[in-house]
Amino acid sequence: MPSKLNTSSNHNSTITKNPATSGIINLPIEGTNLNREEQPNRDLSQIVKKLEQTLEKHRGERQIIVIQDFPDPDALSSAWTYQLIAEKYEIQCDIVYSGTLSHQENIALVKLTNLPAKRKTAQGFQTEDLSVYQGCVLVDSQGTNSQIYPIIEQAKIPLIVVIDHHSKQKDLTAEFIDLRSQTRATATILTQYLQEGLLSFNSSNNKHIKCATALMHGLRSDTNRLMQAQEEDFLAAAYLSRFYDSQLLNAVLQSARSRRVMDVIERSLRNRMIKNNFSIAGVGYLRYDDRDAIPQAADFLVTEEDIHTAVVYGIVHDEDDDIELVIGSLRTTKLTLDPDEFIKEVFGQDNYGRFFGGGRHMAGGFEIPVGFLGSFNDNSDYAKLKWEVFDTQIKQKLLRLVNPDDDVIQTD
Repeated sequence: MPSKLNTSSNHNSTITKNPATSGIINLPIEGTNLNREEQPNRDLSQIVKKLEQTLEKHRGERQIIVIQDFPDPDALSSAWTYQLIAEKYEIQCDIVYSGTLSHQENIALVKLTNLPAKRKTAQGFQTEDLSVYQGCVLVDSQGTNSQIYPIIEQAKIPLIVVIDHHSKQKDLTAEFIDLRSQTRATATILTQYLQEGLLSFNSSNNKHIKCATALMHGLRSDTNRLMQAQEEDFLAAAYLSRFYDSQLLNAVLQSARSRRVMDVIERSLRNRMIKNNFSIAGVGYLRYDDRDAIPQAADFLVTEEDIHTAVVYGIVHDEDDDIELVIGSLRTTKLTLDPDEFIKEVFGQDNYGRFFGGGRHMAGGFEIPVGFLGSFNDNSDYAKLKWEVFDTQIKQKLLRLVNPDDDVIQTD
């Protein structure tokens, strides 16, 4: 059933379900706050019309696009697409992230396509002149996985647009919000904007070819090589197939794993604990630049026979900001396990009500600050003791849900 539209001019309108008609969404066209999660059966043309109105309203301004600290292909390609769309409205956009590109495919994607994303450390970002920006845009993020976004909030830069396919992480107020937790990739959402005419890709435009290739990679990545794709993802891929460069995409996908990544995978195999078809592995300390080895290790462990879910975690040291984080990734093939609910129930929230992690279809992740116990790893005895404490605590939290009464298999 198509979405019904509430054309009230109340600027504090929100998206709401009509209790009398299950699944129907009332979407305000003139309102500015769309801070409730929408359902997939919306009228896409009205969504695009609202975004078009928002972009026109901010014609000629400068915006900052914030993506997650450790951006994946979905975030990178979607942010680039928004930047190109915004150019039509003479809006200048800077794409920024605070972490690093450590996954070999992400590094190759940015280098081979000249994708215009800039790394800004949180410490360095605090000294920048943010008054040049009239608005902020969150793409494939709701600000909870970015060290930069709190600084932007403190600078009172208004949140203009939020586009994401993850479950709602926090209450957000913006002029345009498109949250679709049932959609597999943010790249699919941005491609739908293209299909609706917000920007016409041209097969003779080299930048458009590279962006389409990046979108195809983002869509492919977040749908597990299209094996978990839905109809809308296949339709988006069909559209992109007219423009993307298959040889360029193949070059990105054939990027070799580094030796450090292989070492982390080996550690995860050696340290894994198997319980009730879960594989849980702590991999110790990692450099900040090697952070993406953790999800790759989880991807590997979940392929083991009789394993449906893998969780891999380690302590990552950020030398720029001199902080340590426990970072972990979850991968699952179990259809009845919701990674978002699982991660949130295991690790809960911080003192500000922000969840330490979350997830999407068949994948999740978490970040927990080590706090005042961080650093001092030059003392090997202290570093070993600290790891044992965090390793034990993470395992206990996970096992509370996995079922602690069954026998544990500890591999050597």
